Amino acid sequence: MSAKFWKPGTEKPGAHLNDERKGDSEFRFVSYNKHRHLSIQQQRQHLPIFKRRNEILYMIDRYKVVVIVGETGSGKSTQIPQYLLEAGWAADSKSILVTQPRRVAAVSLASRVADERGTILGQEIGYIIRFEDCSDDRTKVKFMTDGMLIRTLMRDPLLEGYSVIVMDEAHERSVQTDLALGLLKKIIAKRPDLKVIISSATLDAEAMKNFYNTNLTDDDRLDTAAILTVEGRMWPVDIFFSTNPVPDYLEATVQTVCKIHVGQPDGDILVFLTGMEEVQHVVRELIEKARAMLKKSDIKLKMKIVPLYAGLPGADQFKVFERTPKGMRKVVIATNIAETSVTIDRICYIIDCGFVKLRAYSCRTDALVVIPISQASAKQRCGRAGRVRSGCAYRLYTQDSYEEMNENNVPEIQRCSLPSVILQLKALGVSNIVRFPLVSPPPAQNLLTGAELLYALGAIDKSCQLTELGMKMAELPVPPMFSAMLLKAPEFNCSQEILTIVAMAQVRNVFVVPPKQKREAEKHRRVFAVAEGDLISLLNVYRSFCENEQSSSWCQKNWLHYKCLKRAIEIRDQLERCLKKLKINTRSSTDDVEAVTRCLVTGLFSNAAKLYPTGEYRTIRDNEVLHIHPTSIIYPVRPPPAYVIFGELIMTSQNYMRDVTAIEGKWLHELAEHYYDFGTERELSIKRNRLDEESLTDVLQF
Repeated sequence: MSAKFWKPGTEKPGAHLNDERKGDSEFRFVSYNKHRHLSIQQQRQHLPIFKRRNEILYMIDRYKVVVIVGETGSGKSTQIPQYLLEAGWAADSKSILVTQPRRVAAVSLASRVADERGTILGQEIGYIIRFEDCSDDRTKVKFMTDGMLIRTLMRDPLLEGYSVIVMDEAHERSVQTDLALGLLKKIIAKRPDLKVIISSATLDAEAMKNFYNTNLTDDDRLDTAAILTVEGRMWPVDIFFSTNPVPDYLEATVQTVCKIHVGQPDGDILVFLTGMEEVQHVVRELIEKARAMLKKSDIKLKMKIVPLYAGLPGADQFKVFERTPKGMRKVVIATNIAETSVTIDRICYIIDCGFVKLRAYSCRTDALVVIPISQASAKQRCGRAGRVRSGCAYRLYTQDSYEEMNENNVPEIQRCSLPSVILQLKALGVSNIVRFPLVSPPPAQNLLTGAELLYALGAIDKSCQLTELGMKMAELPVPPMFSAMLLKAPEFNCSQEILTIVAMAQVRNVFVVPPKQKREAEKHRRVFAVAEGDLISLLNVYRSFCENEQSSSWCQKNWLHYKCLKRAIEIRDQLERCLKKLKINTRSSTDDVEAVTRCLVTGLFSNAAKLYPTGEYRTIRDNEVLHIHPTSIIYPVRPPPAYVIFGELIMTSQNYMRDVTAIEGKWLHELAEHYYDFGTERELSIKRNRLDEESLTDVLQF
């Protein structure tokens, strides 16, 4: 069924529908940069935020915290750090720290600012992301992810090396963003000289101001926080809603891209989907459509199709910023990674599927859930088309659906598990987690289960104090379950193998699945498969890659992603350096697969499931129904293993386990006796009631 769209303000569907804005079609598709002939400095002065330059600098000098609501296209992300640098805020061996919620935004903005400054990236302007540091002692402005700010605090608790902290795109409200906002509130109480700027296009500025403002009187002159609004430079964006609910938004996406390509003037397209699998599916479909279109003599414009998602190697991610060749239309198929901070030139068409994949707490672990986006996200997505030129946004949902959406996304800290948060706060010396200042406090139950897991891992003791093992876990840049595995691996003489597995688990898309060749791709994947499951199979892939001298041609022959494997090697090397710094022995098990699998259980025991006669798995702790994901090595195994552990959950029509490993049930009793109860139903019921009462008392003292 062909997707049909309705533009609000025109006649309702069923009457004559006029999709075009009358009288200005020639203006609509003209490239925005009329200042191209000017120098970089002159172009900077034409940005809307330049008019507020002096006001921004005055407010930074006057208040401890400044909340800047900068509309899309204002130039806040690239210009504010430069204004601070030019005003001398990076003098006296101090630096300016700018955070971004996503790696690609941190790197691209650092690169752009370095270009504007005329310096080499990594010198005056640099960036720091997980497993990559492009900065040195000369760096005056450091762009980094929110998570790296937390790790910086572990080394420099009062951020003595920085004069100003800029929290950009704070509206995304990731766990790390909320954690950083709370920590900054405590830091500025002890460092009156530290300045904080919080900027976003769709932030609840009043709530953020009240969070930081320490003035308890009615005298506004005593305020310690203030709000500044900066207008943006938005070209007109026509919004079109689907006239009817779309039964299959992937099919509708492909159809809409083709309609735009055939029927609309020159201009690139940005498509928003929910995850890697959907992006790859649409990319494959569009490649087939593009080939078919080339055979038609009346279509002269070619399609250049580029994917963009978090698991893509950095070099491939930055292909979206490459200039579109003449005679081609670039089609970027992206997840919500392209929603904020990323400006892709010449985008003037947006296709919004209306959904997003988010982390949510389920079955005592985090699961990836596809849910409708918020109205704020819908506005952000439309804004991608109005950054550099006027354009159109095609929403694959009705206006009624839009009006039913939540105004904003639920902050991640209120919907995910919290072991990492608790571990980081404890490592930073926060004794009372419940009273820690957060913009949006999480549910007490999530705190309780997070603390329970950390206790089971050995990271905290019965009084909720950090153990020696917990301190070491906090030093490692991976989730607590993986850091526990790495630190306990010497007991099983398999540190080298666990290092490889953890590194491989940090990258996605190791196996290449070419269009229309799933069966052939599956045959190649089975070459590396072992009965123990996905994680041990990834170990085989890594070893084979190294044995074949890290050859790209070998990867191509075996349908493996070369850049992902090279990235895994870099991550592994850094993790090994971390272990050596902690004086942890890194020995090999010499092909003792059982030792490796048992070590995996020491970290992933909470993610254990048992096979039932019905053919479905259920979590051992909560009896939740789970299924093995079709992409798992174990999926076709018959009979299926009686017990498994898994790395993550995907919640779609069913709850699917990914990164599945087969285990022996007795290992849970041996290696996680402190986490699982053993006994009759009556004995377990009495024990659980008693523990619930004790846990409630503990969390109140937490």
